[in-house]
Amino acid sequence: MEYTVNDLTINSNNLIPTRTEDWFFTPEGDPRGYIEPHTLKELWFHTGTACNLACPFCLEGSGPGDRRLELVKLADVQPFIEEALALGVEQFSFTGGEPFLAKEIVKILEYATQHRSCLVLTNGTEPLRKRMHQLENLRQAAHPVKFRISLDYPNAEQHDADRGEGSFEQALDSLVDLHQLGFAVSVARHMDKGEDSAAVEQQFRELFAERGLPEDLNIVAFPDFAVPGSHPLVPQVTEHCMTTYQDEGSRRQFMCAFSKMVIKQQGRMRVYACTLVDDDAEYDLGSTLAEAMEHRISMRHHRCYSCFAFGSSCSEG
Repeated sequence: MEYTVNDLTINSNNLIPTRTEDWFFTPEGDPRGYIEPHTLKELWFHTGTACNLACPFCLEGSGPGDRRLELVKLADVQPFIEEALALGVEQFSFTGGEPFLAKEIVKILEYATQHRSCLVLTNGTEPLRKRMHQLENLRQAAHPVKFRISLDYPNAEQHDADRGEGSFEQALDSLVDLHQLGFAVSVARHMDKGEDSAAVEQQFRELFAERGLPEDLNIVAFPDFAVPGSHPLVPQVTEHCMTTYQDEGSRRQFMCAFSKMVIKQQGRMRVYACTLVDDDAEYDLGSTLAEAMEHRISMRHHRCYSCFAFGSSCSEG
């Protein structure tokens, strides 16, 4: 039996969207590029789109009280952690929204770090700072936790323009505090069109040195991914593109080749192809990881072009 939800045909047996022709072919009729998943190295959990900030550029459209994706609890993620372990997963990663608005995030991390290392993406502001003391027990965890803090620019003026006054200093304070507690830290920044990337990174290195942080902290630069549900015009990634400008080795480095993301929406836990496509239900791959790993991933989403052209990836070892 099939029915329609949000203009997509849904199979009631497994609740996986039926792929439209657009999944397979570009508007010009060319076969779309695709990725064949080959392993589950990293499993991402979206903790929910609620956030204490309302950044206009947010790729998740997150903000205070937002419920597009719901906050998760330990009971929601535990079955996926267990299944991922059986599939040989190497790392668990957590994103939002702001993960520290999820009441059970520390419990989730305590459970996950019994089994594998973890990465947490956070804006480093009030929700994290209020719970910093709860993280101390994680220093003795069987596996380490790494924190990646959003620091859009190496100066308060640009960073605070969208995130709010004082957020730059809070994020820096969190970087310093987490580092002093013994946690590994890294930074996510904006990548502007036409920027001098080497000069920007040097400014970050100088900032780190001023604050007593290691100058070689990993910096992950992201282009503008546009907000959820938008459809910016980007070149179509065809099968020809993926075989002419990529090879088997480089295709295996695409995030959807080795990772998946679990979200909670309308009370259901679902597995999506990666962290960048949760605004498109055709990237819903099912209710289990094993099921999700069987699906070829179409390079149809506009953010797929960022992965193709810039090597964009949310992953970090």
